[in-house]
Amino acid sequence: MLPASYRLHRAQKTLRWFEDDIPLLNMRVKDLSAEQQQSARQFAQALVSQTRAEINRLLQEQLEARAAADETPCEPAD
Repeated sequence: MLPASYRLHRAQKTLRWFEDDIPLLNMRVKDLSAEQQQSARQFAQALVSQTRAEINRLLQEQLEARAAADETPCEPAD
């Protein structure tokens, strides 16, 4: 399995890519019908929302892993 930091970086990169593509999406769909334009925009927004949710999940996972590492009890001395 890939490290959490790598997965987080890839998700953040993907989110930036999706967000930067919105103006280009508008240009690509301008010749479509209004219904098709709306559908394409909704799909793009759903991808952005899912990617943000994934980033939040990965950040929470990282926080929990750090907290678990900090709470590891020390072994008693002999």
